[in-house]
Amino acid sequence: MIAKATELKLDIQRIATVSAILTRPDKARACYVLAHGAGAGMRHASMDKIAEGLSDRGIATFRFNFPYMENKQGRPDQPAVAHATIRAAVEEAARLCPGLKLVAGGKSFGGRMTSQAQAKAPLPGVKGLAFLGFPLHADKKPSTERAEHLAHVAIPMLFLQGTRDGLADLGLLKPVVAALGVKATLHEIEGGDHSFAVLKKSGRTDDEALAEVLDTLAAWIDKLG
Repeated sequence: MIAKATELKLDIQRIATVSAILTRPDKARACYVLAHGAGAGMRHASMDKIAEGLSDRGIATFRFNFPYMENKQGRPDQPAVAHATIRAAVEEAARLCPGLKLVAGGKSFGGRMTSQAQAKAPLPGVKGLAFLGFPLHADKKPSTERAEHLAHVAIPMLFLQGTRDGLADLGLLKPVVAALGVKATLHEIEGGDHSFAVLKKSGRTDDEALAEVLDTLAAWIDKLG
């Protein structure tokens, strides 16, 4: 599908103005508000690949920078600022893509901040949350505290997780997802790390692993009410 990428500015009321990109293919059927991870902004090559891959599958994406990334600061924003940024992004995506099914989430930190925002107060119009590697805990520090807020999310959630993800011990994540009931789905990417990269000995490429991620995400979006 032919996609048009539009460079935008996103105003976060009383906080900041940040850059954003809407990638919308012809005949898009949904829009994914895609938040970046803690260490790489919306223009990172991985974000480009995700946006392009979803566009090929008929899904628009609305990417944006958090203020700390826009200003080239090393430390991520405080949660309140991140939540406000996500709310502004969701509102702008809904304005720019009227009539399209709206989902939200993103990579690692961005996905977790999105679920926190949703847990505090529902994101208007968002039908589901999709996590591209939910960061359940810090590296080599297994815990489930970061998932406690998920019990307050009432809409469907999709967890796409690599089986080698150092930030999400599957032995801990599986019970977390199971406890959330029918609203939560876990899809494991065999051999994938936190960025879904796979080892050469796995017999497949990083691009093939990413294709599995995006195929699964697109199919899940299509099933949302």
